[in-house]
Amino acid sequence: MAMLLHVHHTTSPAVHAMYAAVQAGATDPQIDGVDVVSVAALSASAHDVLAADAYLLGTPANLGYMSGALKHFFDQIYYPCLDATVGRPYGLYVHGNSDTTGAVRSVEVVTTGLRWRLAQPVCSVVGEPTTADLEAAWELGAALAASLAT
Repeated sequence: MAMLLHVHHTTSPAVHAMYAAVQAGATDPQIDGVDVVSVAALSASAHDVLAADAYLLGTPANLGYMSGALKHFFDQIYYPCLDATVGRPYGLYVHGNSDTTGAVRSVEVVTTGLRWRLAQPVCSVVGEPTTADLEAAWELGAALAASLAT
């Protein structure tokens, strides 16, 4: 069975709503053969990353950057996973109160170094998530999980 690792830092109600939508999409009962494992960014390890076939990453935009928790995650897994995870797909969702550009870019810099492949468009939301935003988050999770399905 394929494994999709969902690493997240959901500190605000808005980013938590996005997390819930992404998770619901990824675990849609119509998607077979994919085990979705959700781990908080401060708890995720290189072992989790090495065991997974793809990654969902969620973060708030904090001061123009990804959250410190997601940065800590990347710091912990970077070298242990550098060669073993080349080419693996990932998806990203980001919430910001006024902008998400820097946060998206900071994740792209690290995932480029890891040589991961962005498999779905980034789901970026500024302000209170709308119904359409949450539907896009659901689609992100569902599409990435479906790409791993048997």
